[in-house]
Amino acid sequence: MERMKELIALLNKASEAYYQMASEIMSDYEYDNLYDELVRLEKDTGIIMSESPTQRVGYEVLSSLEKVRHETKMLSLDKTKEVEKLEEFLDDHEGLLSLKLDGLTIVLKYNNGTFIQAVTRGNGEIGEDITHNARVFKNIPLKINYLDEMIIRGEAVISFKEFEKINSSLDESEKYKNPRNLCSGTVRQLNNEIAAKREVNFIAFSLVSGNGNIPHDLKSNQLKWLQSIGFTTVDYKLVSSKNVGQAVREFELEIEKNDFASDGLVLTYDDIDYSKSLGTTSKFPKDSLAFKWADETAVTTLKEIFWNTSRTGLINPIAVFEPVELEGTTVNRASLHNISIVETLKLGIGDKISVYKANMIIPQIAENFTKSNSVIIPDKCGVCGEDTEIVKLRDGKALKCTNPNCHARIVLQIVHYASRDALNIEGISEAYVEKFVENGILENYTDLYKLENYKEKIISLEGFGEKSYLNLINAVEKSKTTRLSNFIYALGINHVGLSNAKLLCRFYENDFEKIKNADIEELISIDGFGEIIAQSVYRYFSHESNIELINKIIGCLNFIEEEKSENNIFDGEIFVITGELKTFKNRKELQNEIEALGGKVTSSVTKKTTYLINNNINSASSKNKKAHELNVPIITEDEYINLKK
Repeated sequence: MERMKELIALLNKASEAYYQMASEIMSDYEYDNLYDELVRLEKDTGIIMSESPTQRVGYEVLSSLEKVRHETKMLSLDKTKEVEKLEEFLDDHEGLLSLKLDGLTIVLKYNNGTFIQAVTRGNGEIGEDITHNARVFKNIPLKINYLDEMIIRGEAVISFKEFEKINSSLDESEKYKNPRNLCSGTVRQLNNEIAAKREVNFIAFSLVSGNGNIPHDLKSNQLKWLQSIGFTTVDYKLVSSKNVGQAVREFELEIEKNDFASDGLVLTYDDIDYSKSLGTTSKFPKDSLAFKWADETAVTTLKEIFWNTSRTGLINPIAVFEPVELEGTTVNRASLHNISIVETLKLGIGDKISVYKANMIIPQIAENFTKSNSVIIPDKCGVCGEDTEIVKLRDGKALKCTNPNCHARIVLQIVHYASRDALNIEGISEAYVEKFVENGILENYTDLYKLENYKEKIISLEGFGEKSYLNLINAVEKSKTTRLSNFIYALGINHVGLSNAKLLCRFYENDFEKIKNADIEELISIDGFGEIIAQSVYRYFSHESNIELINKIIGCLNFIEEEKSENNIFDGEIFVITGELKTFKNRKELQNEIEALGGKVTSSVTKKTTYLINNNINSASSKNKKAHELNVPIITEDEYINLKK
């Protein structure tokens, strides 16, 4: 009983972090092992506690998003790691085997051909209304050729490529561990501007309800029909007990080529009537079964932990172990992400550990058999030798170098300054910057504009020559003409990506002096900013050393303005758009026009809002209510069009 209580507490805590906070406190591998242990104990003892995760479909919804009760309860799937169980499950029936995507399950509702609502899975009975975010997903059709009510389920996912792009633009303390966490954090944002800037995809996997000309015989036919009306559907294969094993192997071979993360497969009967006839248990539908990849693990020895200092000073631990073969490749290292994971695994040099590839791609440590707990968290930075400190991050505790002039931080700061979305200095790589710093050519980003003083020294470096030097000088010269927003992003201010830099410049009308001297209260008032971003900007420009560096180069930079329309009839006016549109294709088209005419579009009604555009002026929506409270005029599309005349 004590072990069961311990397991229930651990698993529920992990579920809360996974479903509610877009973070993880244990790997899928560890969770599955603990869950299976709890199932065995419950079976052996015949006792099941009310709080057991084996009896609950999810975790209680805790957020400020509106709660919505699902019309049809969403159950979890029973699972297996054995192909033989899939064969037994099918017997003599035909099945549909599809990828189990690792994202956030969403339920979409349509009425009379119009998308009207999106709700997260939540705890299976009550989810969160994220309609405002789903409207800006990359591939959700807002109107379909089907004039009746329809409900479908699918997975909101972010591709590996988009995950890398977004993570690279975030401060180290704000980076996400994997695409699933990023997607969850994005989909559940209150401000849909964030979701609009990230390429969230919706992959449909089942039709819950619908009438009319929808196929009602086979689930595969329903997926084909959904494709025909504009939906992206999950990859699947039709299988029998004779070929399901081969189909599983084919899916496994395709894993590394997939754009989206998956954590297994789902097998369901293709025949809809047969599926319905089976019913459900209190937790699982009887017509479907989840197949979890049988993670290939290997036992090895931990040789060392390498502590890698980043641009922001965070020191990331990387486990180095004796090489092993996993999923057809040789691996010898795995990221440990932060010191919380090091402590949880109780690692020590020489420990026997098992490793695997999460989602068959990313090397991870599954278990530590020795648990010597002898790793010493370094109190000095391995690069500069200065003190380290422990700081709190999104996913736990991390180590940070306290020295702002650390060699590693300087190299990566210069690389960031020269990156594409910053000053875009072509030819500047981390390897080149490393050489320049080691040879005393660069001490900070301002020295990029003094490279002509080191011509002979640069040409003499290995890998360089006259041509390489001239290309570099030309690239630096070209970078002197830039936009202020790119320069501010290049400075590497914590929490200030390119989009926030643009907001900053727009608010202060590209007046850099005003930006440097802005106070926190004024910065917080910028739409899209919050206290954390405001504090970060204020602190950066309050440091004398930062201002000294800026003053060294500001005179040689030529800031060009963003293109503006000559007809700025909405200059200084702020619009909010809600409801369905008739004249414009979508909100984005209307937003682009407003911005081209000098106006601004925000997602929420405030006292600064000039107009709320809503074709249903008498709607009881929250935006209409807020507009009435603040005496903000509510206008239709036609009235907006008349404003332009």
